[in-house]
Amino acid sequence: MKQLEVHIMQQSYLLSCPEGEEQRLLEAVERVDTAMTRIRDAGKVRARERIAVLAALNLAFEVVDQQHHQAPVQADDGAQENAAPSADMALAQALAQRLDEALGSSGQLF
Repeated sequence: MKQLEVHIMQQSYLLSCPEGEEQRLLEAVERVDTAMTRIRDAGKVRARERIAVLAALNLAFEVVDQQHHQAPVQADDGAQENAAPSADMALAQALAQRLDEALGSSGQLF
């Protein structure tokens, strides 16, 4: 595992990353930073934890919305099978898990 130092809303984080996946992690960090910055800049929410939760929900909604718009794959026997989970879904799940771990020890969010 490689470790990368990243910045989200001007705060530094040291993240573990599998070898060869650095670019994907950096893209995910950029998406999270952009989502959180957009929420902060809207001026209605100031607490970092609340911003993080709202950003995570927005990103997860985008992933779920994409999944619902994907057409099911027809198997040879005529039964429908769900399309394989996208890389975005796996990334969203990993980010949600990290968010849960980071916020789990901070007490109540709201």
